[in-house]
Amino acid sequence: MSGSGLTRGSSWFARLACAAVVALALAGTAAAQQCRGHVYLTLDTGNMRHAEEIAAILRRHDVRATFFLANEKTPRGDFSLDSSWSDYWKARAGEGHAFGSHTWRHGRFVADEVAGVRYRPQFGDDAGRTITLAPAAVCEELRRVERAFTAYAGRGLDAVWRAPGGHATPRVLAAARDCGFAHVGWAQAGFLGDELPSDRYPNELLLARALRDIRDGDVLMAHLGIWSRKDPYAPMLEPLIAGLKERGLCFRTLREHPGYRAQMPIATQLAASGPPRP
Repeated sequence: MSGSGLTRGSSWFARLACAAVVALALAGTAAAQQCRGHVYLTLDTGNMRHAEEIAAILRRHDVRATFFLANEKTPRGDFSLDSSWSDYWKARAGEGHAFGSHTWRHGRFVADEVAGVRYRPQFGDDAGRTITLAPAAVCEELRRVERAFTAYAGRGLDAVWRAPGGHATPRVLAAARDCGFAHVGWAQAGFLGDELPSDRYPNELLLARALRDIRDGDVLMAHLGIWSRKDPYAPMLEPLIAGLKERGLCFRTLREHPGYRAQMPIATQLAASGPPRP
């Protein structure tokens, strides 16, 4: 797929599209939306560069999303689960969003082995090295996110997680399930493309494709910021949300998804029913 001929004027397109969509959204807030289907917007931490901008878009459109949190480096020189981000996460919790773990060190699960699973952290201890995690260590990699988030937001994570890049092995899926977390991927059409190179995949191409292909039940995936993308995708969430709503698709969190046990925060769930069966 080549979008090089569309890159010229993409900033103009983004400004025009967003202005029109904001006006449409504000004009239609009084009318109740008739849902002809549901989609589930999920947002991985990424580098957090556009975290505030995306939060503002979600508020304008009265959309609740599901955030997957990892302790990733940000352009501010800190990390996304440092205490310097506590107000951000507390505010999002107060707005009614859902939250899952994206692993503490945002590592890639490489392969299963007898002792556990091979894991290559991107940040923190052992960054850039391949190590082996036993099942208990997999659980700790997920639960460490929950401890930080709970300290900031006053509530635990929901019972979902996402492996960085979506790469999860059978052993890591089993270990996470024993720890109380169900793994969440995304629909093929729900891959919004914000981590693709913007010279080959300009925003207007990605937006048009998403509006054309996304269907009822799809899980959508984007990030709160990507280091490598030169033309940020974040402003496209505005016309994307408005366009999908125009088609009658309503936004829900994964707490409301029929395929995931995310009705209550992890700590509450485990206290009520005990650890889930394998």
